Amino acid sequence: MDDALNAAPARKKVVLLGSTGSIGRSTLEVARLLPERIELIGLAANGSVEALAAQVRETGVKRVALCDTTKVETLRGLVPSDVTILAGPEGLAELATMEEADAVLVAIIGTAGLKPALAAIEAGKDLAVASKEILVMAGEIVTTAAKAKGVTLLPIDSEHNAIFQCLDGHRGGEKEVSRLILTASGGPFRTWPAEKLVEVTLEQALKHPTWDMGRKITIDSATLFNKGLEMIEARWLFGIGMERVDVVVHPQSIVHSMVEFIDGSVLAQMSKTDMCFPIQYALTWPERVKGGLQPLDFAKLAKLDFEEPRHGDFPALGLAREAGLTGGTLPAVFNAANEVAVDAFIEGRIRFPDIWRIVGETMHAHEVAPACSLDGVIEADAWARGMAAGIL
Repeated sequence: MDDALNAAPARKKVVLLGSTGSIGRSTLEVARLLPERIELIGLAANGSVEALAAQVRETGVKRVALCDTTKVETLRGLVPSDVTILAGPEGLAELATMEEADAVLVAIIGTAGLKPALAAIEAGKDLAVASKEILVMAGEIVTTAAKAKGVTLLPIDSEHNAIFQCLDGHRGGEKEVSRLILTASGGPFRTWPAEKLVEVTLEQALKHPTWDMGRKITIDSATLFNKGLEMIEARWLFGIGMERVDVVVHPQSIVHSMVEFIDGSVLAQMSKTDMCFPIQYALTWPERVKGGLQPLDFAKLAKLDFEEPRHGDFPALGLAREAGLTGGTLPAVFNAANEVAVDAFIEGRIRFPDIWRIVGETMHAHEVAPACSLDGVIEADAWARGMAAGIL
């Protein structure tokens, strides 16, 4: 009995889809900090073959997948000969269903993460979710499948991970929850007058005040579309009605989110602005471990501010609430139209406020259908991209 109690904990075997992006790189950092707890057994990337090859050499994984099928031979020349290289959507799905995997972390941007995520759930793997599209587009499909398979959805977003921590072990369930309160930094234009937003440049939009992220998510943070997407995610992750999901602006990004209970008590999760914190918690759950991350020094925190979002000047939150309350295929349309509009802004084809306009016009032109099949969701996504492109 003593030997069993003193035995070293088993290493969690993890497949990482999207290993060369910012979340993927942070996941590798967590694995470096916790080699006795986390073992990466599969990696996938879109087309960054040099970065993927370096990760293969570091981790020693024997199975990888590459979304860009045209670069397979290039990758083959950069990795050891005993590494199996899978390619395309089928390769991602095969990697996500590796028999020995305990969990699959999906950090693929866009719709490409949907099918491997569902394949992992069908194979009974716990799913660590970093890709917003998975739950925004197909929240009902994904959560229904996870429940049927007894799979745990482990949120990677700092906001959802914070709520997950606040609710972890809470016995009362959603009946005792009054509100989920997502925090938002407010972005670089939080204090700008509304009339100046037409002057926003790409360079300005990419200067996030607290987080270092990719271009798409950084611009989404500036428009508050990122927070709108997170509202819809939270609705599905935690089984809470959209009317009970709120947002508060918190410029310091120290409080990552909060749960308000029906007795008026509020639980908040706090840490430094480092994605390694939520990734570590998701991959070591249900335990907490010491991993080398630095705790907060409260004596050095000058202050913590909270503000009501400027809903009229930043319409993304209202559009997200409309999409979440309506449901069906509208959240997929909301997401796809935003992707098209953000790309157009990056290319210099539209002004900053046009992002909200294009998304709103696309949503209001859509004939909402039930989101009961993946094919229907993908069809709505394609329709929205075509409609948004036409509006452009």
